[in-house]
Amino acid sequence: MPEPQEQNKDLEWSLEKFRKRERARQFIMQFEGQLCVYSPSVEQVYSNYTLNFPSKENAKLVVLPNPYAFHDTFISIERTAIRDTGLYIIPGELVGKRGLHMMINNKNGQPPRPIPAVAAINKMLASASSNDPFVPVMIKGDLREFRAEHPCIHLHRIKLSNLHLLSEFERRDVQSTVFRKLDKLNKIIHNFQ
Repeated sequence: MPEPQEQNKDLEWSLEKFRKRERARQFIMQFEGQLCVYSPSVEQVYSNYTLNFPSKENAKLVVLPNPYAFHDTFISIERTAIRDTGLYIIPGELVGKRGLHMMINNKNGQPPRPIPAVAAINKMLASASSNDPFVPVMIKGDLREFRAEHPCIHLHRIKLSNLHLLSEFERRDVQSTVFRKLDKLNKIIHNFQ
């Protein structure tokens, strides 16, 4: 049986362009299993996975879904339901603060303003009862370098109303799984603020 990374190139993330690869590795490991990963080529969301850095491939990160947790993989997540958010998770040191922060690109041309990650995640979780909840995921290319020194994570989101192949129950299952992970991430971040 071929390795998952041979089957799905969306789960192989290059770190070649990173000047500070070890810093990028340490940063992304904070989110292992806390943020779901989306693969556009197979239209799946993985909520149970590990991040691996093959030793012979110094400049590669491989997302390995848990093969025994098929119930933690969501299928038929159409590409048209995945949206760019312009939201970035950054280390606080970039803005002279502790902990993790989030920045969003303002559409009105004003400079982005950092928001503590705990507050931003609380806002995402509060959107659960809205008609358009904020359901974040990471995809290949979302781990980036900011100002050529610091890693950051760009977030995408699932627009649940665009998941036409899923029932309402299945859409709510995707949302509740992502939100459980977010809540856990929020507690982890809060404890280290």
